[in-house]
Amino acid sequence: MSVPKPTEGELEILQVIWEHGPSTVRFVNDQLSTQKKVGYTTTLKLMQIMADKGLLRRDTTGKTHIYDSAVSQQKTQQQLIDKLAVTAFGGSAMKLVMQALGNKKSTQKEIDEIRAFLDQLEGGEK
Repeated sequence: MSVPKPTEGELEILQVIWEHGPSTVRFVNDQLSTQKKVGYTTTLKLMQIMADKGLLRRDTTGKTHIYDSAVSQQKTQQQLIDKLAVTAFGGSAMKLVMQALGNKKSTQKEIDEIRAFLDQLEGGEK
């Protein structure tokens, strides 16, 4: 079964839920509002649509509905990266990685983790 592809707004909501766990619409809206102005009803409607699409699960047993992710963060990120690699970089993982690394100054810790990952891919030391 394919994971539904989230829109940019849906991905922002998923990020909040992946970070904080099952949440109310109010909590998600408050978190989103720290970055940009977003109305409660807009967040509510988007989360209802996401539940209908299968991106979120909704627990309606209590007075306040609680939403949780119905999709894994890793699977969703992999799907988005695969699509980006094909559409923007002609399927080249190297071009995608080079662009990503060239756009932002990586910390030494990130560079060390990338080296360790490359070693692991090559069958080197872990």
